[in-house]
Amino acid sequence: MKKLTTALVLGSVLSTSAYAVKWHMPTPYGDGNLPTQIAYGFAEEIKNTTGGDLDITVHSGGSLVQHTEIPRAVKTGQVQMGEVFIGILGNEHPVFKHDNIPFLATSFDDAKKLWEAAKPQVEQQLDKSGMKMLYAVAWPAQSLYTKMPVTKLSDLSGAKMRAYSPSTSRLADLMGTTPTTIQVPDIPQAFSTGIIQAMITSPSTGVDSQAWDYVNYYTDVKAWIPKNIVVVNKRAFRRLDKDTQSAILAAAKNAEALGWEKVAERAASDKAKLAANGMQVSDPSPELLNELQAIGATMIEEWKAEAPKEVGDILTRYQN
Repeated sequence: MKKLTTALVLGSVLSTSAYAVKWHMPTPYGDGNLPTQIAYGFAEEIKNTTGGDLDITVHSGGSLVQHTEIPRAVKTGQVQMGEVFIGILGNEHPVFKHDNIPFLATSFDDAKKLWEAAKPQVEQQLDKSGMKMLYAVAWPAQSLYTKMPVTKLSDLSGAKMRAYSPSTSRLADLMGTTPTTIQVPDIPQAFSTGIIQAMITSPSTGVDSQAWDYVNYYTDVKAWIPKNIVVVNKRAFRRLDKDTQSAILAAAKNAEALGWEKVAERAASDKAKLAANGMQVSDPSPELLNELQAIGATMIEEWKAEAPKEVGDILTRYQN
């Protein structure tokens, strides 16, 4: 029945008129996450600005389209827009890996600078796929969740680690662990049943999935600051009148600004919630940090080798 309902919804999207009244926007994360909250505000602003002429329904938590299928759904016009974790596009082109490289950008100021450096290449690749980028929302820095205390990489030897993108799979390999693909809704069960014993993710994801129920330790390695991006099907966007297009672009600009403003605040509050619920929150040992930074250097070199020109341009803009 769920599959039938989804098919009917997607089918209705395909038959939407050129001047769409109702659009659908799947997003992979639950309502408690900052990117989803910003998506609701984005849709509401567009509805208000257009006087209800464009009404966007946000489908949170992968309820309409599963995370990995969202890019394809937007490309093919099954939905007009969607939100996706940018790193999962890494197999399509290396430029999408820029914010999944450990220790390339670990502060919000550096992450903003990296995004500005990568945005032209990201927009170009999305355009080739029939999509237009609207806005990006950063996550808090990604840190290490484990069942056991970790002061050096050998403490994780042989463990199964959650992976959610090509870059995190490679990171797990280099850490001496076994990468295991697990989506956010399945994290608690995966830990509880022993499918994974470790993960690197944000404090926000930890709070949203109540990490204190299945792990004990949070080591604040601040490895990288990834982003979600919201994209729109180019043909659907072009069918809109200029005023409606302008309303979408203005709301997108506001959404991105709000995301960067609120993410640091959310990072601090969610990290405090982990500790308040009994998790052992600590900074990494110098040995662990050095080992992870060495892995980051390796991954930067591997990343450059995948697409020397495009990645080289990103790094040049970022580092200058």
